[in-house]
Amino acid sequence: MQKYVLSELDSGEQVISERLAGVRSIALGFWISTGSRDETQAKAGISHFIEHMLFKGSHSYNAQEIAEIFDRFGGELNAATSREYTVVYARVADHHLAQALDVIGDMVYAPSFAELDAERDVVLEEIAMYEDTPQDLVHDLLAEAVFGDHPLGRPVIGRSDVISSIGRRTIASYHRSTYLPGNLVVAGAGNLDHDELLRLLEGCAAKRDEPAAQKRRLRRPLVRAPAPGLRFQRKDTEQYHVCLGAPGIARSDRRRFAASLLDGILGGAASSRLFQEIREKRGMAYSVYTFVSQYTDTGQIGLYVGTRAENVAPCLEIVAEEIADLSAGNIRPGELERAKENLKGRMMLALESTSNRMSRLGKSLVTDTELLSLDRLIAEIESVEPEEVAELGSLLLAPARLSAAAIGPSEDVFHTGVERINPALVASAAAAA
Repeated sequence: MQKYVLSELDSGEQVISERLAGVRSIALGFWISTGSRDETQAKAGISHFIEHMLFKGSHSYNAQEIAEIFDRFGGELNAATSREYTVVYARVADHHLAQALDVIGDMVYAPSFAELDAERDVVLEEIAMYEDTPQDLVHDLLAEAVFGDHPLGRPVIGRSDVISSIGRRTIASYHRSTYLPGNLVVAGAGNLDHDELLRLLEGCAAKRDEPAAQKRRLRRPLVRAPAPGLRFQRKDTEQYHVCLGAPGIARSDRRRFAASLLDGILGGAASSRLFQEIREKRGMAYSVYTFVSQYTDTGQIGLYVGTRAENVAPCLEIVAEEIADLSAGNIRPGELERAKENLKGRMMLALESTSNRMSRLGKSLVTDTELLSLDRLIAEIESVEPEEVAELGSLLLAPARLSAAAIGPSEDVFHTGVERINPALVASAAAAA
């Protein structure tokens, strides 16, 4: 049973924690409700750049001191940026709580934005590395195909032209306007006392450079997803890296449990249909999987397959057949039950980690998602009927809704494969060319 305590600092930050008996570690996370979807085109990638800059020094600690302190702890300090939030997180032994919070608080509230040009080069190298990794880059192409010009269609990492030119004043101003008390959640899990955490955090909040508005920034919703798109990037790769996808459902939608089970049955596990049919039975791909992402007001569902030219069309034909079979309600004996047990098992195993428990608390709060108990989650999963999974599959994965993206040597090979699933998509792209 997960028991947590929720408070709010006088300055406006929400604080949530869970005390766990029998551990000597603490996982901490500063969750900021700002991500790539909140950026303008001219500032695309600034959230990710700021995440990097937090480690380059603060008012009280320089970059080397931050690294040395956490190395001395034997702990972990890291950060991540997503489309809807940024998180700075750490895991340390419980007796290092006070100093760990002091350092992270200084990083979050009072970054110095030192060594800007050096870190700019690091981020540009990260973008270059990402662009040399087609199995990752194709997911950004798919997001652009699904969401078009909307910020959800842009890469979280940013674009090199923006990162190359953005200045310190712009970065500092954006930090002040987004790292607001009302935009910030602090989560903790492990051997910690909530009242002590609050006391230490009051000191951290006092590090803020100047008084800031407490009002949480409003996020512009996606009113309507654009028509399905087609994206291709030519690259001399041995494999074609192909993604299909469509808008999904929001994280607050009760159908998210059915979506997770649909993912598990279709391609999210080793026993899933696409993994078995494409990899295990035919040996046509090493990597094939489905995925679901959920945002405040929408989501994304999709699949990836990496395969050689001669296998692109046959693989996508198998995908079309399996989607059609699922959507028609043909759930095989034991298929749904296995997916349910898999999902429940992964959730329960995750709760043995203080880091995962902290992330569950912080992510739920920063994304305004109801924090359900494990018993409630299990009950929701158990209540999903085969008809709900089939209906959701027919709705979300209808061929006419599917966008497609690929990286590989020949666009014609890609188009031939996509025609097996959504011929109209290729025809409309050809007409627009």
